[in-house]
Amino acid sequence: MLNKAWFRTGIAILLTFLIIKVFIEINHIFYPIIIIVQSILLPLLLGGFLFYICLPFQKMLEKRKIPRWGSISIIVVALILVISIFISIVAPVLTDQINNLIKNSPYIQREFQHAVDYALQQRDRLPENISQKINDSISSISGIMTNMLSNMFSYISSIVSTLFLLILVPFFLIYMLKDHEKFIPFIAKPFKGRTKWFVVNLFKDINHTLQSYIQGQVTVSLILGVLLYLGYTLVGLDYALLLALLALITNMIPFLGPWLAFLPAAIIALIQDPMMLVWVSIITLICQQLEGNVITPNVMGKSLNVHPLTIITVILAAGNLGGFVAILVAVPTYAVIKTIVRNVYTHRQSISSTASRTVADDPRTDNNLK
Repeated sequence: MLNKAWFRTGIAILLTFLIIKVFIEINHIFYPIIIIVQSILLPLLLGGFLFYICLPFQKMLEKRKIPRWGSISIIVVALILVISIFISIVAPVLTDQINNLIKNSPYIQREFQHAVDYALQQRDRLPENISQKINDSISSISGIMTNMLSNMFSYISSIVSTLFLLILVPFFLIYMLKDHEKFIPFIAKPFKGRTKWFVVNLFKDINHTLQSYIQGQVTVSLILGVLLYLGYTLVGLDYALLLALLALITNMIPFLGPWLAFLPAAIIALIQDPMMLVWVSIITLICQQLEGNVITPNVMGKSLNVHPLTIITVILAAGNLGGFVAILVAVPTYAVIKTIVRNVYTHRQSISSTASRTVADDPRTDNNLK
């Protein structure tokens, strides 16, 4: 039994859970290390995110015989210009819309509650099962709306406190752009032979997975954000820029992201004018059809090769475990884990097949069989 793969796998899983339990029990010993990791984790993730966005531009510049330091300098200057343009042009409009939304939040909540009350008054005219479903849905949406409004200031304060950590992001980005080719050889250096080959291929696959996901998803989100902003502005929806920016961020979440962006837009449209809700729904439907049938297939293709049901399950689990930030990183994390498992399985299969061929080719095996 000790030589069975399933038995050793089960023992490894049990030992892993035991180590995690022991670590949780004595986590006060590692508390300073945990604080340090938490302090650099967000800047490291943002630096890596920007690195994968800037990497195609760096490769394009270096193909034109621009040296490494020159390409990094051009990218940093371009990022500073983009941020400056955003702050000078977009930020004032965005700030005004946020201030207006905060100022009008009691009115929005009151009008939304009136709509809820009216819907509840009309439920008696519907069959009992439909009435109950509508009642549950309205209660859920009302609770979400109330929580969003009540937690708005805490979210803003959290964002402000997080900005102090972003000073490290440019340093991570610059060093990643400078030395990214050295990372995999550095990791694989302690290993030899077949194991070294496995480690190199593993990290190349992880790099390809993250690069395909981030670059593709950012491109899709930018296109959708621009389309929604143009549509919202065309029909005269209030807070068009703020809602389009929210859609751009939530569209980083596959499948569920567009619907998360539609909910606040639908609520504001309903309060502004019931007919506006129809226009917002049409705009969202058109953008989603373009995204699903034109944009995503041409931009991302099947880079992740993950079933939609799996993605939805991963996102829901991440939301319960770690909130919105966990939802954002859930899909790429799952894709990386899937890549690791696939490479480990392939490596083990390769070892098994090599061992089988070695035994089959050994002349002593023929003598034993005789």
